Amino acid sequence: MKKATHEIDRAAIREFQQIINVGPATEEDFELLGILHPQQLIGQDPWQLYRKLCRQTKTRMDPCVLDVLMSTIDFMNGNPPRKWWEYTEERKVRYADQLERLSL
Repeated sequence: MKKATHEIDRAAIREFQQIINVGPATEEDFELLGILHPQQLIGQDPWQLYRKLCRQTKTRMDPCVLDVLMSTIDFMNGNPPRKWWEYTEERKVRYADQLERLSL
């Protein structure tokens, strides 16, 4: 399946794995979060989804999961596609304190 590019109409995306950085594991995470359609990512808060995922799984997820959430939400909000690791520095700045205090 070909990944979506910046020029694609986000409304045309029907499957999560059309989005950059999304594979089977991330798709399962979205389903666990109750997000069943890619358009449901629009306007979501990646930190809130990450925290909810950690609580639902009773596991402190790898912070890279937050990077993936940031990248997929950013893309669905209309921004150019970027690899998940391009969000790592931003995540460290924006969420370092919250990650340290995260409780399940």
